[in-house]
Amino acid sequence: MTTKEYKALSVKEFTKAAEIYESEHAGVYNLCKKDYPDVLAELEKEPFTDLLDCGCGTGPMLTLLHEKYPEKRYTGIDLTPKMIEVAQRKQMEGVTLVIGDCENLPFPENSFDVIICCESFHHYPNPQDFFNSVARVLRPNGRLILRDMTMNSGAIRWFCNHIEMPLAHLIGKGDVRVYGREDIRQLCGKAGLHMESFEKRGFCRLHCVVRKV
Repeated sequence: MTTKEYKALSVKEFTKAAEIYESEHAGVYNLCKKDYPDVLAELEKEPFTDLLDCGCGTGPMLTLLHEKYPEKRYTGIDLTPKMIEVAQRKQMEGVTLVIGDCENLPFPENSFDVIICCESFHHYPNPQDFFNSVARVLRPNGRLILRDMTMNSGAIRWFCNHIEMPLAHLIGKGDVRVYGREDIRQLCGKAGLHMESFEKRGFCRLHCVVRKV
């Protein structure tokens, strides 16, 4: 599929999901909630002022952060207008919400201390463009906290990428690819970023911290 087709699938999928995304009826999207404690714990390790949430959806992570650190400045960006519309209903003070493409972040250089990306990255058809954008908008010594799907086995990742995901497209899912440690290391290297840590946590979860040195 083309980049345009992948992104159209994602917008279609999450337009349907937006109204139920944070409800008890969210189905598979409820799995995303398991990422939030680990991201909060990672954020507590270093001070920050400005945070960008890539693929913010309806803003569940921004809601938690706004409650915990109300004095910080937050920006959320999502490709799906309906997701941003639902997030805006929360009327969170100090939170800016933007409809936009995470592969081409519409922000000036050196804008953020930290970027988080939870269960969104596997929808990006041009992952290097995302990492290049992250490198541009992060401040020096800033970090990306990346949570996504992964599998330790290269054979299982191959099956997911070449068999499972094409089948998922037939039912309207916009998934593109899952990544392993070496994939992320190479993306970081080409963007001039340093992969500080990469772990597989829990069920098929990638937990990665990337630094702008």
